[in-house]
This record gives sequence, C-alpha cells and structure tokens, in this order.
Amino acid sequence: MDLLHKLRTAEETARGSDGRAFPGDVHIDAILGPGEVSIAGRRTLMFGSTNYFGLTWDHETVAAAQDAIAQYGTSTTGSRTANGTLRLHADLERDIADWFGMRDALLFSTGYQATLSVVGGLCGITDVVVVDAESSDAIRDATCHTSARVVTFRHHSARSLADRLAALPRGPRNKLVVVEALDPVRGDAAPLKDIVDACRRHGAYLVVDEADSLGTLGATGLGCAEAQGVLHEVDFVVSSLANALASVGGVCVSDHDELRALHFLARPYVFTASGSPATVASARAAVRILRERPQLRERLRANSRQLREGVRAAGYRVNSTDAPFVSIFAGDERRGVALWRRLLAGGVYVDVIRPHTRSPDDWVLRASCSSAHSSEQIARAVDVFTRARDSGREVRWASPSMGILGARAPIGVELTPFVADVAEERE
Repeated sequence: MDLLHKLRTAEETARGSDGRAFPGDVHIDAILGPGEVSIAGRRTLMFGSTNYFGLTWDHETVAAAQDAIAQYGTSTTGSRTANGTLRLHADLERDIADWFGMRDALLFSTGYQATLSVVGGLCGITDVVVVDAESSDAIRDATCHTSARVVTFRHHSARSLADRLAALPRGPRNKLVVVEALDPVRGDAAPLKDIVDACRRHGAYLVVDEADSLGTLGATGLGCAEAQGVLHEVDFVVSSLANALASVGGVCVSDHDELRALHFLARPYVFTASGSPATVASARAAVRILRERPQLRERLRANSRQLREGVRAAGYRVNSTDAPFVSIFAGDERRGVALWRRLLAGGVYVDVIRPHTRSPDDWVLRASCSSAHSSEQIARAVDVFTRARDSGREVRWASPSMGILGARAPIGVELTPFVADVAEERE
C-alpha cells in the first residue's frame, strides 16, 4: 500500500462524506472574549477551551507577555541544554516550586513533552513502568520512549495496582507508577491515598499527572493530591501550563534533588526549543494571580456545578465529580458527532472525544467551564443542550471510523510499548 494512502484516507474521513462540520476541522475566526468566539461569522459560546480562569485575557498576563517579547524577543531559538534557558525560566520554576512547597520544579516546552520526558528520562531496560489501563495518550506514548517493561492495572483501582506490584520481583526500587489525578475524559478522580499506600508498600516511585486539576482543585489549587491530603507523598507531579495557567508548556515538581538530572537525560527536553519568553512570562503571571485570587477558584466551581446540574436536568448522563468540566456520555460515534453538530448549530462549541476503551459506545462530549463565564452564558448553553436533546433527529454520518483509537489494554498485560488497536471500519 502506498505510504500516503493513510493520509488521504484520514483527510477524507476528517472532512466527512457530507461536507458538514466535523470535530477537529472547525476554524475559529475571532476570539470575542474568554467565553465566546466567532465561528463562520456566528457568535458561539466557547465551552471547548480549558481556559479555566479566563487568564488568556487578563491584563496582567497579557502585559507580562508583551514585556517579555520586548525584552527577550519572540523565541529562545534553542533548547534548555543549549542557549534556551533564560532567567525567566528559572524564575517560573522557583515560583512553581514555592507554590507547591517542594524543592524544585523543571519546565518543559509542552505538557505532553513533560510526561514523555519524566517517564523516558527515569526508566530504562532494567526498570518497570506500571500505568493505569485507561491512561491518556500522553502516558501511553511516554511508555514508547523507554525500554522498560510496561504493566497495566485496572482503571483507578488501588487494589489492582497493589496486585501488579506484588507480582513483580523484589529488589531495587526500580518501579515507576504513573497515574492521572483527574480522568480528562470521564472526570473521575483517582484514589490517590490508596495508590500512595500501594506504592510505599511495594517500593515504587509515583508520578501523578495533574493537568486538569492544577489550579482548579485543592485548598490552594494544587490539584487532587492536595485535595486528598497526599501531595507531599507523591514523588513527581507533572502538569500542563496550557489549562489553568493559560499558556503553553509543562512542568514537573518534586522533592527529589535528582529531578534536575532530567536536564541532561530527557531526550524530548534536550532536543526541543525551550518555552518562548511570552509563554513563560504569562504563565508566571498566572501563577501569581491564582495564588492571590482564590475567589476565581470558587467562581469556577460554582459555574461547573451550574452547567453540570443544568445539563443533567436536560436529560443527559454526565459525570458527578467536582471537575472543572462536564463529561456528557454520548454513546457511539454516530450519536456523538450528531449531537456535537446540533450543539454547534445552536451556538455552543464543546469538545468531542473518541474513546480510550475498546467499547465503541464510549464517545464523550466535554464541556469545559471557566470562571469567566457568566451565569447568563451558562443558562444559554443549557438551553441549547435542551433543544439539541429535544430535537430528536440524529444527523446521519456515514464516514468510516477515525483510524487508530487508543484501546484499553487487558488488565495485567505487559506491553512494551503500548499498542493501539486499529478500529474496524463500519458504515
């Protein structure tokens, strides 16, 4: 088969056979505010952005980015191990470490790269990586960047984790457990206290990904580990700067002095240009804002509750946790895309997420809230959800499946690396 055939097929699939809007192929013409955009000339409520506190429009973050460009230019033009470490990077690392009350922090150019760098930099051929069987693609891909053995355990099951760790050979402390604090699709939180206990009993280090919970959960916004009282029992916290901190980048925070060695060992870090002056400076301003304005967190939680309760009352099945987003369980691919189209036609943009499980009926629409949304905007969005539900007319979508889907590994199976199943095409 021609190497380019898969690209032609993917493009045809993405555009759809009927020429209508398809997830991932919608152009935003203008940003009208943190909660509203223009799509195809129409004002549209934005509930597909993880701009949880609207800080991309805050005058302090914008001014910090502008000042950094004026002082340092638009790019570092080099990796952190070359010429790409500015005083700005060190300042932000110090601020984040201080926020967490930990010894050190290390910045990365993206959140995705942070996960790849930490797992790939820590683990080698003599080590074992133990991951949740329904991990995100970032964690799955990170296992491809290491020669370590990879073992899976049942989703959010500390008992299953303990069983997997107990079955591994005793010896050096060469086991790394990697979990997401908050499932980015379903919105359920991992039982971190029990996971910490299992790791301690069996001599494993623990990495917790707080991408969607940093800034949004916990007494001071440090995420699920803080909320569950185990923050300082976690070895490494990784997170993104692109959500609550309204920037681009990733970070790892730890009390282990050895964290700095990733500066030399993590290949994605070593061979990628460092974060731009504007993104680093704006993230630093965002950290300061979140520490100084706890009322933003309360407003976000109130908005999330209003949207979740309204969408549930409209007849949808949604997540029940205090996540900053609402997961709407849409069913199979056809129903999920059809509902997404009806919402977009009604003036509400949300994300549609393909399943990470083997089931084709696990498509989720994810509506992310912001503290910048008004109660009136949320009420309008709920009204659109209600009308989309009541319309009862599904849009027929006959395009083939979207190719490679993240598939759940059988529990306890060792994978080196993770292997995604190719979905069967269906009409």
